[in-house]
Amino acid sequence: MKLVTYKHNHTEHLGILAHTDRIYPISEIDEKIPDDMGILLLEGEQAMFQVRYYNDMIQQNADAYKSISLNDVILQAPVPRPTSCRDGYAFRQHVAAARRNRGVPMIEEFDQYPIFYFTNHNAIQGPGDLWCMPDHFQKLDFELEIAAVIGKKGRNIKAADADKYIAGYTIMNDMSARTLQMEEMLLNLGPAKGKDFSTVIGPWFVTPDELEQYIVPAKPNHTGNRHNLQMICRVNGIQVSQGNVGDMDWTFAEIIERCAYGVDIWPGDVIGSGTVGTGCFLELNGTGLLHDKEFKPQWLKENDVVEMEITGLGLLSNTIKKVDSDFSILALKK
Repeated sequence: MKLVTYKHNHTEHLGILAHTDRIYPISEIDEKIPDDMGILLLEGEQAMFQVRYYNDMIQQNADAYKSISLNDVILQAPVPRPTSCRDGYAFRQHVAAARRNRGVPMIEEFDQYPIFYFTNHNAIQGPGDLWCMPDHFQKLDFELEIAAVIGKKGRNIKAADADKYIAGYTIMNDMSARTLQMEEMLLNLGPAKGKDFSTVIGPWFVTPDELEQYIVPAKPNHTGNRHNLQMICRVNGIQVSQGNVGDMDWTFAEIIERCAYGVDIWPGDVIGSGTVGTGCFLELNGTGLLHDKEFKPQWLKENDVVEMEITGLGLLSNTIKKVDSDFSILALKK
């Protein structure tokens, strides 16, 4: 089942996406079901079961329900107001390459436990224009990721049980302003301002049953599901990154186990996988310079179009826009 949050006639709604390009508004199907993704998740598995029932009915007889074209709406982030947003560090290839490019050895602790950081859940965005301040364009970067969305409350969850807490998946682009990020991390704190201006998810929310055919076993000594899903990023139509969700070393189950230790996770929490290998310009530029001193680094610029595509999760497209402002926090340094 695929769910979308969208705007139609300037009003936000929740809908079922079916038959590739038709949206079936929840409010038109059953007014008892919340017309809001966050509230739907909070109401729990029974509410989601009701939506799934109507999704099955639509598959059998689409003409029995009112629908609108995907082309006639403005897609929003599928979970527009997450209860929290964490980002993990699941792909060893990305971490190892980034450290190699800096001339430092692979950190041994990566293989001991998964980690994550909190990012700004109030800066979640969906498909469309991404407005950035001038300082953000100081080494502006994408990060190609997949995200899991939590569907029920839990605490002290073992990895063996954690996949049951995932309500759905979506594409994530963890936008990064690298100059701001590296500046603050010199003080061993962060990332913060380098990250909190925009985290993009979308284009839709895909329930786990849609991806069952792609499940592969966890890597040795790991627990939980992985998925054989191709990951691609294009900038202005040119492919710059390619990976696979199945390359995750730490599974979402293991990341959730750590997230939920001694604390509640909530329906609507969004948890990113971290960047896939080759999944950002920071890594690509470092690798390029390592092999060729004449390599010209690339960063995102105004009006660049960033497209991310993951098997089964759709295509997330954004256009980079620049706010007309001369306000700079980089210029405020003492």
